[in-house]
Amino acid sequence: MRALLVSLFLVVIALPGAANLAGRDGADPHGENRELAPPPHLDATLASWEKYPTGFTAWFDDHFGFRSTLVRWSGEIRLFVLGVSPSRAVAKGLDGWFFYADDNAIEDDANAAPMTDADVANWRLAVRRAQTWLAARRIRYFFTVAPDKHVLYGEYLPRTIAKLGDVSRTDQLLNGIGDLGCGIDLRPSLSADTARERTYQRTDTHWNDRGAFSAYQQMLRAVHARVPGVPEAWSRDDFEPVARDAEAGDLAGMMGLRRVLREEDLALVPKRPRRAIVTQPAGAAPTAEEGYLVTVIPGSPLPRAVVFRDSFMSRLVPFVSEHFSRVVYLWQNDFDPAIVEREHPDVVIPEIVGRHLYGFIPSPELVPE
Repeated sequence: MRALLVSLFLVVIALPGAANLAGRDGADPHGENRELAPPPHLDATLASWEKYPTGFTAWFDDHFGFRSTLVRWSGEIRLFVLGVSPSRAVAKGLDGWFFYADDNAIEDDANAAPMTDADVANWRLAVRRAQTWLAARRIRYFFTVAPDKHVLYGEYLPRTIAKLGDVSRTDQLLNGIGDLGCGIDLRPSLSADTARERTYQRTDTHWNDRGAFSAYQQMLRAVHARVPGVPEAWSRDDFEPVARDAEAGDLAGMMGLRRVLREEDLALVPKRPRRAIVTQPAGAAPTAEEGYLVTVIPGSPLPRAVVFRDSFMSRLVPFVSEHFSRVVYLWQNDFDPAIVEREHPDVVIPEIVGRHLYGFIPSPELVPE
């Protein structure tokens, strides 16, 4: 019996490596929603040989045979049997809702650490300097904060999360720049629309088309009112609302369950053709999460725009791009005067998600006097 158990044990631990040798890669980067370790590089240099053992270990940990299956089984047992989230980065909410629990998202929901007066003053200085510098070049500046899902759907959060304060960092920032006239508060419009329909994904960090459209309308109303030549926002009558069964979102991926859970995607299908096309990177989708993405309406005389953004802007790109002849979307929070001087936009829009107000510190000195 002992020999049988030893033999069985040896077979089990040898299976993953044997699967790799047979050509089976156990990785599933899409299913896990992260970039997995690449194969180690080996050449004639001493440095590559020194790094090879560490690189191979990292690669094998992510690619050993049957890994994705084991990850999925582990996630299913923890979620469906034990009733807990398989990932520390994801909070299991109520009624099938999941929330991001990393990157200060929980602290942001709890209002755990308000900005200091110096923090608010630094933000105000950064915004005011950008606004002043742009105004000298006849460029309009609009600043907005994308609300995290917990702001609109706090009733589905785990009961273990409690508010520690009444004022959020988004409140502090928008109040601090209120008299500058460039801030756009997306929350009132989103709250009203959320009362009528679901505006965020249950298994994803982000809003769906309905939420993105609500944010887009609020932003474009402000831009249209102050920038001649920017068309009015499209209305809901310009879209056909559809509900689609879809693969689960990024939170499911963080739990290793992207191919297990499902999402009802509440989409908006345009009834009239969209004119804007992506020119950089060539062939990319408008919603692609690229660090540098450019959309163009060929032959259009409309104004131009530069947008500093994060992942919440991705669903907005197809909507916003219809209002400008050219838009450059940059995945960064810092203001970049060199890009502005190169692009000669009529509008600059920085967008930042609320939880990033915990980690990102603006740098007013980046804006020339």
